[in-house]
Amino acid sequence: MDSRPETYKHIQAVQSFIGKVIVDLLRRSEAHDQTKLVSPEVEFWDEYIPKLAGLTYGSEEYKSCLAAMKPALDHHQQANDHHPEFYKNGIQGMSLVSLLEMVCDWKAATMRHHDGDIRRSIEINQKRFGYSDELRQIMLNTLPLIEANPLP
Repeated sequence: MDSRPETYKHIQAVQSFIGKVIVDLLRRSEAHDQTKLVSPEVEFWDEYIPKLAGLTYGSEEYKSCLAAMKPALDHHQQANDHHPEFYKNGIQGMSLVSLLEMVCDWKAATMRHHDGDIRRSIEINQKRFGYSDELRQIMLNTLPLIEANPLP
């Protein structure tokens, strides 16, 4: 029996599914953090982004700054599904695609800090969001893809 027709169907199905993921990733890349550009968030970001750049992620000073930004952060996290806070069951409510956007977001956020370190952030956030060692390792395994050939 010639199995090639079934193999071709399988290949086409996988290509179609990957295409759907690509389309969603493109949509996400265009829509990412647009809420930061309008009220009620923009005023907070304008004030606090310069302050956050000089603070170490997870430090008491950093946490204090976030507390002052709470209204904007709450709004942002409730409007953007790449944040675990968007879901009532946290990170367990996320899809792989929203997780990927989150890791890209975390990487970009570390680039704003003078001492930013994505690997350290992933470790800190494991305690913060309660994800497994396996998910932490998957995030770490994804970093070479994200960090390869950085865009200008």
